[in-house]
Amino acid sequence: MQIEAKPIHNAAAPEEAAFSPPETKAYVRFWRTLLARKIVVAGLAVLVLAVLAAIFAPLLAPYDPVAQNLSNSLQPPSSEHWLGTDKLGRDVLSRVIYGARVSLAVGFVSVAIAGSIGMLLGLIAGYAGGWIESVVMRCMDVMMSIPLIILALFIGSVLGKGLGNVMLAIGIGMIPTYARLTRGQVKSIKQLDYVTAGTLGGASKLKNAFVHILPNCISPNIVLMTMNLGSAILIEAALSFLGLGINPPMASWGAMVSDGYNHLRTLPLLSIAPGVVIMIVVLAFNIVGDALRDTLDPRLRGSL
Repeated sequence: MQIEAKPIHNAAAPEEAAFSPPETKAYVRFWRTLLARKIVVAGLAVLVLAVLAAIFAPLLAPYDPVAQNLSNSLQPPSSEHWLGTDKLGRDVLSRVIYGARVSLAVGFVSVAIAGSIGMLLGLIAGYAGGWIESVVMRCMDVMMSIPLIILALFIGSVLGKGLGNVMLAIGIGMIPTYARLTRGQVKSIKQLDYVTAGTLGGASKLKNAFVHILPNCISPNIVLMTMNLGSAILIEAALSFLGLGINPPMASWGAMVSDGYNHLRTLPLLSIAPGVVIMIVVLAFNIVGDALRDTLDPRLRGSL
């Protein structure tokens, strides 16, 4: 007697398939991974507060940051002036708030200049190869052989003081890092199959470079930009401290540290207040940049 084997049907399978959880969207996964650590959330909160202070400085500052009152100079903290006044009688808290505008503007604009020019040079060098690559990269090597702060000091002394010149000096000094990073990415990506397929399909070199290769080099450069924002703020502070920064009476954190240097014994808050703000904002940029690197490239995950 033969027993006929019957297929076993799993009645629960359709129900499980019907109620399977939907796939998490990419941007949800990105933010969930980025905000998984409390220290990153704190860093983002600091940056958001700094940006809001820069945008709404006229509403937040209790006094005009450039208004002088010599009869009220070098006053200690009080209910009227929470951080005291400087040697010209200007409210320190108001100048710290307005200083966020200068420091963040220098950071974002200088990094944008360096990133755009550096990525373009790296793309040209990596894709063209040959003598073009040699010329571009040897120029970048020469620039990288000079410490960034020294290079920025030299360019700043040639261009002169002023907000625009400071942005340009820092931006030029940071170009080699983006050029080298992009060049390495391009030389790796242009060997991939989809780039070869585009070439065989009739795509021009220009289309291959800007449509197929460059978009895939953006992520590591965004991470580098985020981390360089803090460096740009530090360099601006150093230039202002040395007298090569913005023109007075514009408020700048670095210039405030320099102005309060001669009063460290009698009124240390003049230098300590902007110095602490610089430290906190730069630390926040570094924390967020490191977390962004970990999020975009899981192979580099470390611990904060």
